[in-house]
Amino acid sequence: MTDILKSTLPTDTLKKFLTTDKSTRIQALHLSHAWQTGLAHQDLPPVVIRLLGELAAASVLLAGNIKFDGSVVLQLQGNGPVRLIMVECTAALGLRATAHLRDEMPIPENSTLQQLMNPDGLGRFTVLLDPAAEQAGASTYQGIVPLEGETVAAVLEHYMKHSEQLDTRLWLAADADACGGLLLQRMPGEPDATGTPQDSDSAQATWEHCQALAATIKAPELLASGNPDALIHKLFWEDDLLAFPEQDIRWHCPCTRERVANMLRSLGRPEVESILEEQGHVHIACNFCGKPYDFDAVDCATLFIDPDDMMPAPGSRSVH
Repeated sequence: MTDILKSTLPTDTLKKFLTTDKSTRIQALHLSHAWQTGLAHQDLPPVVIRLLGELAAASVLLAGNIKFDGSVVLQLQGNGPVRLIMVECTAALGLRATAHLRDEMPIPENSTLQQLMNPDGLGRFTVLLDPAAEQAGASTYQGIVPLEGETVAAVLEHYMKHSEQLDTRLWLAADADACGGLLLQRMPGEPDATGTPQDSDSAQATWEHCQALAATIKAPELLASGNPDALIHKLFWEDDLLAFPEQDIRWHCPCTRERVANMLRSLGRPEVESILEEQGHVHIACNFCGKPYDFDAVDCATLFIDPDDMMPAPGSRSVH
């Protein structure tokens, strides 16, 4: 293989390859540090962690293919015990993910995706391409389809085939320690005189060959390898692949203490003082990543002090 094992990669990495005939795209990733960071403040059952991690891995694999400055947002929504699973990955591979449950509904340990989110058949899968705010004139793309498929991979494959007209195969795995993913995608052939992409027999053979090799991978192998190169080498060791530079993946949720403070200011002093009187402090958790923020009485009082009031008057002297 071409330069497959030249270096030891960081734990959270996306690797991209093309077959030598450029007819099939191959991508692999492994998340550990970023994933554990994201779960640190989210108390979720193991079966929900698995679904959330698989969708997170899928979002990175898709974001790695899209050439625009913005975010890929994937959302599973339904009327089951799990109300919402949502992940976002930026073009720079900054990832965040969250799940919201219905407290009144139990979550059986071995539930399937359909049992957890789509018991009435009304569930939806949404793909959102959200351009960066500074992109003047750029518009948001949104695709919504029925929630079809027994796994996250099946949901994504169905969407890509029927909405994007791209043959795509995904193998995904996740637990509380790591996420892993492998993507195959068939590239459009050269266009004919009418502009319609044409697929050659050799491209079809390459696509079938790659699928046959990838189908041998098991979930524990996706989770065990901290180096995506090792996974690719194990599957495609007899093939020459065109390798691209690796991309690091990081957890990124934009919540900050300053943003929370601004939100509390917007509530107003009476509302904040009412919470303080009732609870002794103000506790807020980020609605996306669950990170907690606590404000005691002094913190809350400071929120409503005019910065100009804290500056000494001209000509005054400070006593130390």
